[in-house]
Amino acid sequence: MVDWTDEGIVLAARPHGEGSAVVVLLTRGHGRHAGLVRGAFSGRARGLYQTGNRVTAEWRARLAEHLGNYVCELAEGHAAALLDDPLKLAGLTAACAVAEASLPEREPHPRVHDGLVALLNAMANPDLGDAWVAAYVRWEVGVLADLGYGLDLESCAATGVNDDLAYVSPRSGRAVSLAAGEPYRDRLLPLPRFLIGQTGAGLGGDSDDLFRGLALSGFFLERHVFATHGRQPPPARTRFVERFARGVTVSGGGLDT
Repeated sequence: MVDWTDEGIVLAARPHGEGSAVVVLLTRGHGRHAGLVRGAFSGRARGLYQTGNRVTAEWRARLAEHLGNYVCELAEGHAAALLDDPLKLAGLTAACAVAEASLPEREPHPRVHDGLVALLNAMANPDLGDAWVAAYVRWEVGVLADLGYGLDLESCAATGVNDDLAYVSPRSGRAVSLAAGEPYRDRLLPLPRFLIGQTGAGLGGDSDDLFRGLALSGFFLERHVFATHGRQPPPARTRFVERFARGVTVSGGGLDT
């Protein structure tokens, strides 16, 4: 018999048999890890295995390679707290879908786990306004870095200077300055200002800048993580970006959720 206890975030819970579910958690010490939960949708467990909830999980199996069984206790119910905010709920669902689709099974990624916890806390903080979207983008950039595809936004790929950075090379993932990139601007990706510490309106940048951030991290996730395995980006992420885009006004103003 093998067993462990860890903190985790519910990424998915899929019905399995009569009243049971295969629950996928992003655990801090054991990575993306699945387990069977009996009675997952009934009695005291009702609502426990909603996507985005934080739990304390005990996993047991006869052999390490088996699916095993989970027994979980709720640590924080993020999903229910966001039911009245469709954009945040879409963002939470998207982040969990990206984590499930991108991270190798049973491979620890504690920085990705901790970053997702920070993102969930940002979503729960009403004082941050739209800045949680910037936290979402930074989390996806962190996922890329943890998987070996980190972006280099510290200095210009062409000149080595760190002034007037305005673009990102789609080939190298490195920043490019305004002057060096101007002749090739149609082939470069816009660099969101909030990713280099230059914020516009609000704590995380204006809506247009946030949308550029979602496009940037999405481009590299699709190229380096999903396409290499013959997969498309998770539909939940696509829906989140589309919902966000519908709320971006022509002037880069507020969001309509």
